Amino acid sequence: MKEPFMYFYIPGLPLHVVYTWLVMIVLVGVSLTIKRSLQWAPMGGQNFFEALFGGTLDLIDSVMGREGRTYFPLLATLGIYIFSCNLMGLIPGMFSPTANINTTASCAITVFLMTHYVGVKTHGLGYLKQFTGPIWWLAPLMVVIELIGHLARPLSLSVRLFGNIFGKEQVIVNIFVLSLLFKFLWVPMLAPSLILVFAIFMSLIQAFVFVLLSMIYLAGALEEHH
Repeated sequence: MKEPFMYFYIPGLPLHVVYTWLVMIVLVGVSLTIKRSLQWAPMGGQNFFEALFGGTLDLIDSVMGREGRTYFPLLATLGIYIFSCNLMGLIPGMFSPTANINTTASCAITVFLMTHYVGVKTHGLGYLKQFTGPIWWLAPLMVVIELIGHLARPLSLSVRLFGNIFGKEQVIVNIFVLSLLFKFLWVPMLAPSLILVFAIFMSLIQAFVFVLLSMIYLAGALEEHH
């Protein structure tokens, strides 16, 4: 989606790359700021992030088990990064990096590669048993089916996130334009406000779904296959 005006623009670089860097700079800045002001009794931003990370750990325990806590840095980083990218487009003059398929594909491929790395690291060559199935004479068919299923994972992750965020930005732009055509003041004020609330909720849900599916894939790689 092209905007008539962007606060940040570097000639020769795609918008999603520029705004990805911007998101990373903001997140690193916030992290360093909170790190310098850590207290035994959490307050403000520290309290928020402790609650967020505690909830993430509880979700990891329920989906992956205690051994899944090893991958907390990856999962928490993905969740915060994707949610921040989703919100970026809600600011006038800004662009959501996740509204570009290249950004969502890079996140999905990272999860895909990490999943199989974890599987091989945990089970060695025995990890390949999950591709053959329990019945030896069905192995050739199962290998094809499993390969298609595993290759569909990054496609599903990336297209789902991209499609929802791209659609969200299109709807927001159209609502704002249409609302300005009405003569009554409350219409252009109320309609965009309701849409923004919905967009924030959807941005959170999409980040949550991406992280939850990543947990499920990693949990499958950690399981012992027979």
